[in-house]
Amino acid sequence: MNVILKTERLTLRPVTIGDTETIHQLHSIEEVDQYNTLGIPENIEVTILHVKDLVKSNQGEQPQAYTFVIENDNQFDGLISLNLGRAKYKNAEVWFKLHPNFCSKGFATEALKKIISFGFNTLNLHRIEARCAIENIGSYKVLEKVGMIREAHNRKLLPLKSGWADNYVYAILSTDLR
Repeated sequence: MNVILKTERLTLRPVTIGDTETIHQLHSIEEVDQYNTLGIPENIEVTILHVKDLVKSNQGEQPQAYTFVIENDNQFDGLISLNLGRAKYKNAEVWFKLHPNFCSKGFATEALKKIISFGFNTLNLHRIEARCAIENIGSYKVLEKVGMIREAHNRKLLPLKSGWADNYVYAILSTDLR
């Protein structure tokens, strides 16, 4: 995948194997892990396998996902991904993780707006969903800022380190932006 997306302040570029160490550092931060079902990696080898999966899903004529590194001034700020569903349904699910040093600066909102636009305008998607733990106030506020609508509350769905957590489901339709 050679798709590079740009916003006023950010560059969203495809994840590469060269990002492994930085992604390992991101996934090893307790604050980032709090609402992450992936968990803190035991070692760098676990992260290598994870990054290889991300890179592989980005490849081919019909990628399964578009996973990007979020950069500001060539500095790693986090990750964002658009995971594609079955082609017939023209849907996808988005997720994002920001390094805590870059939270509350509007970067997640800016990156999410761009990837939603890419999904609807380039990939011709009909629906984009997102999910987050109900305690993850920062994430669901970002989802709401970009126009996503809360559609569901799933009980005890997420296996977090703290135990089973409830989950909100958000979605936005291509027609919502018109």
